Order: sequence, then C-alpha cells, then structure tokens
Amino acid sequence: MTTNDPRLFGIKKSNRNFKNAETWGKNQFNSSFPAALACYMFSKNLKAVYIQADSKMNSKIGYIDFASMFKISPLDKNTYFSFETQFLPYQKYVVGSIPRNDLVIQNVSSNQCLSSFEIKLTALPDNATCNLSESEYGSEIVVRPDTIVYLACSFIEMYDGNQEILKKAIGNVGNKITDWTQASNVLPYINDINSVIRKVVKEKNTKQMPLIIEPIWKTNGKSPQLSDNCLDIFVWSNLGMLNLFMPSENEELTSINRHTRSMIWLFKMLLDFVNDGHFDGEKIIDELSYNTKNDKAFSTNGSRTHSLMACQELTKPRITKKEIKNIILGGGQNLLSPERRFDAIIFNSPDLFTESEQ
Repeated sequence: MTTNDPRLFGIKKSNRNFKNAETWGKNQFNSSFPAALACYMFSKNLKAVYIQADSKMNSKIGYIDFASMFKISPLDKNTYFSFETQFLPYQKYVVGSIPRNDLVIQNVSSNQCLSSFEIKLTALPDNATCNLSESEYGSEIVVRPDTIVYLACSFIEMYDGNQEILKKAIGNVGNKITDWTQASNVLPYINDINSVIRKVVKEKNTKQMPLIIEPIWKTNGKSPQLSDNCLDIFVWSNLGMLNLFMPSENEELTSINRHTRSMIWLFKMLLDFVNDGHFDGEKIIDELSYNTKNDKAFSTNGSRTHSLMACQELTKPRITKKEIKNIILGGGQNLLSPERRFDAIIFNSPDLFTESEQ
C-alpha cells in the first residue's frame, strides 16, 4: 500500500484491504474508522474516557491509555487489526465456536490475540436528547447478544477461569429454577441474581477490563452538520457497562424486559460455567428469549447514558472536524457509500417546502 492509496491512519496491518471500495461500506467503516481514530488520538497523547464501576456498582469516569487497552502500542509495527474475528483465548469457556467480535488486536511477531472489543459508533445527540440543552446531550447505545457472551467470558477471566472460586460467589442461587425458559420460574429469583452480580463487582473491582469502544460523533443538534468539536472515544469496562442494563438494587420487577433478560443471560452463562466448565451462549440466548426478539441484547437511550457518560469530553469532544482529513487518507472518503434514506433526503432538502404551490 502506497501513501497515495485509500487508507486509514495507523492501520498498517489488517484483515481489511482499504484499497477496495467494499471495505468502505457502512458495516465495515463503522468499526475500522473508530480503530483509526484510536490510533490518531494515541499519536496526540490523548487517552480514551473510561467508564468503570466502583465496588458498589456506581459509575465512575476516568481515562485509559490506548496502549494498555490494546495491550500493545496502536502504532507498533507488530500491531494487527483483525476485524470481525473470534477472540480465541475465550474459546475454552464456550461450547461451540466463540462468536466473532468487532475488533481483535493481535501481535504479529508472537501470533497472540491480545484484546477484543465490540465497537459502537454512536451519534450525539440521539432522538431522546436532541431537544435538550447541549450539556444534556446523550447517545443511544445498542448492544448485541454476542457481547453478553464476551461479558460472561470476561467475568470468568477475572476469576482466572477458576470454577470453584466463582462458584463460591454464586452460591446456591439459581439451583431451584427448574425451567429457565419460563419467566414465571425466574422472576422470584431476580433479586438474588442481581445480588450475585453485584457481589462479583465488589470482589473483582480491581480486575475490571475494557469491553466496548464507543466513539461518539457530535452534530449541531438534530441537523446533519458536524459540530466543530465532533469526535471522541469512550470505553466501557465489563463492570461499567452493567449500569447500562442492570436493574437497581432490590428493584421490584414484575416482568422481564430486554435489560433484565441480559442480566439473566449473563448469570445463566456463569452458572453453567461453574457447573459444567463451559457454557453454550448461543443456546442460552436462543432459549431464554421470554417472548422478546433476540436481534439485540438491549438498547439504552441518551437520557440514560448521559448520566453515566457526563464529562467535559461529552459536551466538547476533543477531535475537531478539521482533523478528519488526518484520519481518512488517500481519498478514502470518495469510496464511502452512505445509506440513501428517503427521510434523510427530505430532511436535508428544505427547499422542497418553500416553493409556491402550483
């Protein structure tokens, strides 16, 4: 690849060829651009905003260096960006094949898989917050079912894969549930399940690890125009992301929604691991649907995420729109093929409604 070829900043070795137009399609660009943004921010000595949980599961915000997150410098000659790839170190915990994740960082020289992330490129503000003041903007985040599999694996990893120690944390919770597919059988034990996960948060608080990369792109309100300060990266730890879907402590629940179901999935995966030494994530997700589609684990809108993400970087992202040309290189922008949505075309064509009627 020459310096004149379409490319993205910092991604020198990858399973994607950025000279090919299809690599710039929506689904691929939404994960490759954030990886390049991470490289660019690293080159400017900027850290990602890191959303963790304290021992009582309260959200706390700090920063994390991209090198410690990737477990290698993003700009190291041995850094390999493998998109839509299985994170093989977690295979030993799972029945069947471990799902693919958005980004796996590998070391070319050692041939090791180092780290793995789901990437969620999100708009700021979302529909729930676009009419609020700028300081109250938030982004909607949609999490895939496969991410709950990775979340469960990360919990097991915090216990070094030790069934017995994790079993002590879980205790007898869940043993009396004879049919996990029936909500009426599970609901009486929801508070116990909630308590077990909170116990894990307390026990393993110092071992939490990054799991989701959430770059934000900010517009001027609801308009399609980018703000001058428009890009930044937030990272959710495996414990920090619990606050996106976990019910509050001792919350009285009379039904199972997507958020509660995600908690049940997580617990059932951990329970099966302590009993069997592995878990079948695909089967759990398929069978424990509780009459709700499994196309996503859950979504959380900006009115909820704002309180978890609120910081100066959310109000004023650190990367400006003038810097985008430093990230998308070699004319790569000309290969982009955005979705053509009728509502977007109408919204961006105000002249349609200003002409005099015939």
